[in-house]
Amino acid sequence: MSLQQSIEQFLYRVAELCDDQDWDGYLAQFAPECEFHIPQWKNEHEVTSDPKREMSLMYYADRTGLEDRVFRLRTGQSAASTPMPRTLHLIDNVRYVEQGDGIVWVRVNWVTHFHRFGESNHFFGTADYTLRGEGDSWKITRKHTVLHNDKIDSVLDFYHV
Repeated sequence: MSLQQSIEQFLYRVAELCDDQDWDGYLAQFAPECEFHIPQWKNEHEVTSDPKREMSLMYYADRTGLEDRVFRLRTGQSAASTPMPRTLHLIDNVRYVEQGDGIVWVRVNWVTHFHRFGESNHFFGTADYTLRGEGDSWKITRKHTVLHNDKIDSVLDFYHV
């Protein structure tokens, strides 16, 4: 399998785990130190870059933020996610640059269709990943997602991006 195929298959699997709501499998794809960031738009063409000093739609400095969200979903403590929407993640235009030492930077375009309360909608954008080779697979050490929707008519959570 080529490096391109390996990266694509990994990202497709992460999307599938999320769509299947296999939260243990999904979380296992993220390294403990993984940063998860969805910046806010500053203006029409620029997003915030420093999640510690500027507004973000979502920011977790490490995987514990995602683990907390999953805990809230499982225990019913997330009113915004009750009931859970059905999602379908589509990933396309996967590009990568090898960084050395088993690290790869990846950019993808994505669309997530979701259905909840009898209505369907979608989010779309780009995502930059930093992946670390681990055995014959990968771990996500950073996910930076830019949401391109102008309006957010629904609750936004990690499973939408």
